[in-house]
Amino acid sequence: MNAVIQYGAYLLILILLAIPFGKYIKKVMYGEKTFLSRLLDPCEHLVYKIMRIDPNKEMTWKKYAASVLVFSAIGFVFLFVLQLVQGLLPGNPQHFGNVSWDLAFNTAASYVANTNWQAYSTESTLSYLVQVLGLTVQNFVSAATGIAVLFALIRGFVKVRSTGLGNFWADMTRIIIQVLLPLNLVVALLLGAGGVIQNFQEAKTVPLLEPIAVNAQNEMIENAIIDEENGTVTVDGHVVPDAQIITEQYVPMGPGASQIAIKQTGTNGGGFTGVNSAHPLENPNAWTNLIEMLSILLIPAALCFTFGSAVKNKKQGIAIFAAMFTCLVVALACIGASEQAGTPQLAQDQIVDLSDNEQAGGNMEGKETRFGIVSSSAWAAFTTAASNGSVNSMHDSYTPLGGMVAMILMELGEVIFGGAGTGLYGMLAFALLTVFIAGLMVGRTPEFLGKKIEPSEMKWAVLVCLATPVAILAGSGIAVMVPSVMDSLNSTGPHGFSEVLYAYSSAGANNGSAFAGFQADTVFLNVSIGLVILFARFVPIVATLAIAGSLVQKKKLAATAGTLSTTNTMFVFLLILIVLLIGALSFFPALALGPLAEQFASIA
Repeated sequence: MNAVIQYGAYLLILILLAIPFGKYIKKVMYGEKTFLSRLLDPCEHLVYKIMRIDPNKEMTWKKYAASVLVFSAIGFVFLFVLQLVQGLLPGNPQHFGNVSWDLAFNTAASYVANTNWQAYSTESTLSYLVQVLGLTVQNFVSAATGIAVLFALIRGFVKVRSTGLGNFWADMTRIIIQVLLPLNLVVALLLGAGGVIQNFQEAKTVPLLEPIAVNAQNEMIENAIIDEENGTVTVDGHVVPDAQIITEQYVPMGPGASQIAIKQTGTNGGGFTGVNSAHPLENPNAWTNLIEMLSILLIPAALCFTFGSAVKNKKQGIAIFAAMFTCLVVALACIGASEQAGTPQLAQDQIVDLSDNEQAGGNMEGKETRFGIVSSSAWAAFTTAASNGSVNSMHDSYTPLGGMVAMILMELGEVIFGGAGTGLYGMLAFALLTVFIAGLMVGRTPEFLGKKIEPSEMKWAVLVCLATPVAILAGSGIAVMVPSVMDSLNSTGPHGFSEVLYAYSSAGANNGSAFAGFQADTVFLNVSIGLVILFARFVPIVATLAIAGSLVQKKKLAATAGTLSTTNTMFVFLLILIVLLIGALSFFPALALGPLAEQFASIA
């Protein structure tokens, strides 16, 4: 019962924050006055003046799409080159060398596409300059790009017999200055107050309170008796050969809070440290854990209410939110129940006591004791429902069913809230598909928000819906045939296949989390995962803008008795059904070879 109350509290707080923030975003994007207008409007207008932007100059969908692609390409090249020459640049107190071309390609693609897949440990690979000038900047602009594309689609629904979808440069400026910067200033201050590091100091080496011993494979030796004076390690009276005594610990420093804030709110993900938000300096306690976890879904959830207000149909926004929220709750329940129950192997011979509700029990492997199963499971559901990818526990250590549900949330197409803007326009593509199918079933003309849905919109909508499954299945299918990928796995059999499938699911969903059970920093994986990331990011963007360009030219139709309602419970049910059917039909064979096979093997 305590776990249920805690899960419920997380979800309730999310809703209470999302509703007013959604109203704020709508006011900002439509030029209405807010409590920050007096402070931020002059900043916005100054950027327009410096960059010579005319915010009233409308763009067609093709020009808007070209602007998105060119802007992203410039960001990609800048970040790519920045990594290649980081060893020659200042802001590198730890004197890291230049990044290899394939890792630089992968990282540049990942951050430009709002994915933040990391095939490296940040604190031991990238300089502070690259992190601040490269990664953090892309965290802001990639999130703003997704939101801007969403508003172009909204204008397609709202405007009548027009061609303009707004101005991409004005949308980007407004989103960054009036939405992302103030939000992340608040979040960064809260995280800093909670104990998250924020400085530009060089990493520290500090003495351990108690020395530990490791073997030749750098694995900790249990029950070791350490004689520091003689430098020997014994276990049960026998000296362990090649044992090494560790007396110092590496402690990362740097501008953590400011980067962690935008990595969460912008649904970017990734980690300031290698172990991500499981690190005690990146996520020290329950307070910072709550802030970071709620930040992951705040903007995607808020945009549902923004959408309803923008199209002057609040019920439509609530219906989309209800579909997403229902899927999230079911997924959260499945992950939480699976992790709390553990596996038959955990309970056998009473190795782990699962009978007492007052202690963690269940599967605590790979989870921080300060968070436990509830906060770890909730984070896993939130981060894979969004295209965030930050983690506070190791998903590779989850039970087969728990890991599978996290995988499915990504494989559904990044639409169960999804990324900042991207999740909602992806779900709207599924909504168009739903009204088209439902209209054919009952013999009614497919309409959505007063616009007739015709074959041209359906072709683009299908491309949005299928881009993610195609990228994931093609990428993972090719990868498992490459010998070097198989050699890099730590596990064999179904779990090894799950590690590969999860990696490409994360890339295709622009998520960035990983099972982390294999060596990802190889030339093939860096290049192939980078290509999957770029395909799954920009194909849906172009298709979404094409839908917007088609809709904006149409006239508005008056609702009649024959118009299919898209705000009632039946539509919400049909929308969820279509999303699940496409996900199930696309991924069931792959899931059967991975997590399902592993689950049945654990029962046998």
